[in-house]
Amino acid sequence: QVQLVESGGGLVPPGGSLRLSCTNSGGTFPSYGMAWFRQPPGKGRSGIAVIQWVDGDTYYADSVKGRFTISGDGAKNTLYLQMNSLQPEDTAVYYCAASTLGGPGFRWQYEHWGQGTQVTVSS
Repeated sequence: QVQLVESGGGLVPPGGSLRLSCTNSGGTFPSYGMAWFRQPPGKGRSGIAVIQWVDGDTYYADSVKGRFTISGDGAKNTLYLQMNSLQPEDTAVYYCAASTLGGPGFRWQYEHWGQGTQVTVSS
């Protein structure tokens, strides 16, 4: 059974860095790609970074481009998010998700989700 588990969240001052990890504690599965989403307090969840395993192509939301880097190992269903220059507006619960079918333009359906990890950016 697939079970994605995020880790690495916490409290960090503005300008700081964190590295989030997402691992699969269940059986591995073929995924087309994986992504990071986040949900700020009182707001909806939105995708911020996506990676496509077949060619390593990535997509970043404008809000994190140049500050965050997504990476991972598709064969192991593991995913990372290096977050630098964190700001208070980055405060959110961060989720990883996996897509088995992918699709054009990174507009994918995600069949597997983690439970989320809290990131708080505050002095």
